[in-house]
Amino acid sequence: MTDKPRYTKKSISFLLQKYYGEFTPSNLVFNANLQEFEQQVSFFCNLTANGEMAPEDAYKEIKKFWQKLEHSKKELLDKAKLMKSEEDLLSNDGASLTTD
Repeated sequence: MTDKPRYTKKSISFLLQKYYGEFTPSNLVFNANLQEFEQQVSFFCNLTANGEMAPEDAYKEIKKFWQKLEHSKKELLDKAKLMKSEEDLLSNDGASLTTD
């Protein structure tokens, strides 16, 4: 018997659930990234529970995916929120200039 794990990340396909939230491209992409994170956490938890991965290794892998998710949030959601705020500010300034 070999010591290789029975499952690998590449051997499992990850199915995404439908997105029903407010549609923006940023929200849709972040939701896909969030679902991927959830799948990865589940995958590593199962490997650990089956004795195929050490808890410390699972923690390190989950931490990597968490950092990737945090980066995704900053790039997709925080920047989109900032851009919307700037657009609102510009449109409000433009409206006040035209009504005076």
